[in-house]
Amino acid sequence: MDPAVLRDDMVDSLEHESKGCVRSDAVSVAMRAVPRHEFVADDRGAYADRPFERFGTRVLAPSTAARLLEALSPDPDDSVLVVGVGVGYTAAVAAEIVGERDVHAIDITRRVVYDARENLADAGYRGVLVDRRDGADGLPEYAPYDRILLEAAAVQPPRALLDQLADDGRLVMPLGTHEQSLAVVENGDQRDGRLAAGHGTVVERLGGVAFQPMLVEGEQADTPERNRTRREDREFERRDAERRYGWEQTWIDWDEHA
Repeated sequence: MDPAVLRDDMVDSLEHESKGCVRSDAVSVAMRAVPRHEFVADDRGAYADRPFERFGTRVLAPSTAARLLEALSPDPDDSVLVVGVGVGYTAAVAAEIVGERDVHAIDITRRVVYDARENLADAGYRGVLVDRRDGADGLPEYAPYDRILLEAAAVQPPRALLDQLADDGRLVMPLGTHEQSLAVVENGDQRDGRLAAGHGTVVERLGGVAFQPMLVEGEQADTPERNRTRREDREFERRDAERRYGWEQTWIDWDEHA
């Protein structure tokens, strides 16, 4: 079947009141334009509303991608940073709205970065910049950003991302760990009892979500160290040091030294 027809069917279903994920003309037009099959190998499965796994990371279902983009609400010519690029699909839809030269994306896993670059180029979005970075550090070289989309869960908005957000910008992210909600964060002080982190304030919560936690160095999705954290690494180093210098780790043959 013609991929364009499959895309239209996909977006039609996302616009239907039973799902209601796509509400704006901007997101509707963009998702109808992006060839999702360039990002997901299975041509027909690419337009099914279900997630996939690729290189240890989750490819978002179209309905989830639509929820993120509707919450992000980018305007033409906005500067957008996507943290956790995955296969690159969400970045491509954002590029349809704001222009590919205004979309920057990062991911901590090198293999994912290479895959996203290739997918975006094949789909016609070669102008989207994709770099290998720790998401918590953002991409300060091109800041400030009008919109930042974090596609990984965290207990609070990373301070570096808030610092790179324009004064009237917004950050969209899954907030929380076990119980997550899709949150819209704007710059400003805490007021009216709303949650704040640094100088960011959660201004809206848009229902529950379930995302993988944000990774740090040593937790890349395609390495054995995935479940280790910086804190655990420091603890292991301390224990190793104690073993090296502890008396119980050095066997002395007293007869030999007599």
